[in-house]
Amino acid sequence: MHLSANEGIEGNTFAVTGALGFVGSALCLELVRRGALQVRAFDLRPASPWSDSLKIHGVNIIQGNVTSKKDVERALRGVDCVFHLAAYGLSGKEMLQVGRIDEVNINGTCHVLDACLQFGIRRLIYLSTYNVVFGGQEIVNGNEGLPYFPIDNHVDAYGRSKSIAEQLVLKTNGRPLKNGNGKCLHTCAIRSCAIYGPGEERHFPRLVLLAKLGLLPFRVGKPSVKTDWIYVDNLVLALILASMGLLDDIPGKRRGPIAAGQPYYVSDGCPVNSFEFCKPLLNSLGYDLPKFSLAVPQALVLGKFFAAFYTMLYPWLNSWWLPHPLMLPTEIYKVGVNNYFSYLKAKEELGYVPMVSPKEGMAATISYWQQRQRKSIDGPTIHVWLFCIVGMSILFCAAFLPDVGPVPLFRAISLFFFRSIRAVQMVFLIASLLHVGEGIYAWFLARKVDPANSRGWFLQTFLLGFFSLRFLLKRARS
Repeated sequence: MHLSANEGIEGNTFAVTGALGFVGSALCLELVRRGALQVRAFDLRPASPWSDSLKIHGVNIIQGNVTSKKDVERALRGVDCVFHLAAYGLSGKEMLQVGRIDEVNINGTCHVLDACLQFGIRRLIYLSTYNVVFGGQEIVNGNEGLPYFPIDNHVDAYGRSKSIAEQLVLKTNGRPLKNGNGKCLHTCAIRSCAIYGPGEERHFPRLVLLAKLGLLPFRVGKPSVKTDWIYVDNLVLALILASMGLLDDIPGKRRGPIAAGQPYYVSDGCPVNSFEFCKPLLNSLGYDLPKFSLAVPQALVLGKFFAAFYTMLYPWLNSWWLPHPLMLPTEIYKVGVNNYFSYLKAKEELGYVPMVSPKEGMAATISYWQQRQRKSIDGPTIHVWLFCIVGMSILFCAAFLPDVGPVPLFRAISLFFFRSIRAVQMVFLIASLLHVGEGIYAWFLARKVDPANSRGWFLQTFLLGFFSLRFLLKRARS
């Protein structure tokens, strides 16, 4: 395609579903920058870290649920083009909420398609995923000619639901619009790989937290395994180029839109081992990748265990206190099995070429995370947390509680080290006083060094003592 940079954008009204997320907000801002008449950000959340920026730039935020037909119609009425990004179940414990995944990814997509046909919207771009063709088998430099992975063989509900939704979107291409005077709906799908960049919400926050807590015991798969990544600005470019590829009113153009009914793979074009890709980020934050590797079959045993265990906790999967599982089968396949694709079709038909290289993208991501780390509370690994909290609890039980339940065992353990109950009581009291004193000192020091987190430093140091205080002292010195 040879179009102007803002072809089909200037003077048009756009709706973006899932627009308060990482990619959606970046897409909305880019549409505004390119001269869109109006941009509607449709999202279930009333606010997000990007909502203030969207409001400042004139984006109209509409709160609603993509699973509600009325909400979708309210958001899409009168728009010229729709970017359907809203989805659920990409990673972590969300992947096990099968009912909600199908409701959002399949039913929500049906509502968007119905609204497009009803209101005469002529362009729909669907953000899809590599998972529509990948299900654990090796794919090297794949292309759009690969068949869909069998629906019943998908390891996770997310990949299955996205496959169904994408096929619905592409099969709706060319459907006549209601009261459209012979016009029809044009659709296409952008198949994305793992997304990264400053502010990314899915992969890196979870990875950094696990590294901080010392819960990255091993890598998965061989070092030679490669996967694709895409920087957020490159993905936004691909989505906008896809919208241009659906234009059917270009002067001198005889056949239909080149992107109509087509899927496209997009990436940075540099397949890389996922652990090696993340290594510079973790090293910049003071964390190391594990040296020990676990083969995919062995990792799958752990992944299936976590899947079964968290499935039993289904009623509480939305609870804030329940952490994400360490790994799930689909995530193991993604990092442990070769799966990367060519973006040649997107280059030839849409003109897509990555604007930001992986080196530049990772540099921007590292800068963001270093700033984020300076604003947060540093702390020890989970092993130190368990040692302090469990140790103090055992001392308290042994020193002051009657012989009920496990208390005799705790008392026996304590007497092995301290010889008498009197000594156990003195050790507990002295340790408690030290924790209180260190917590108070941490609070006063944090008011000078890190005032925004002074209360957090107090609480953490009260629980962990010097194991927490040393991080604050290190920050004070630097």
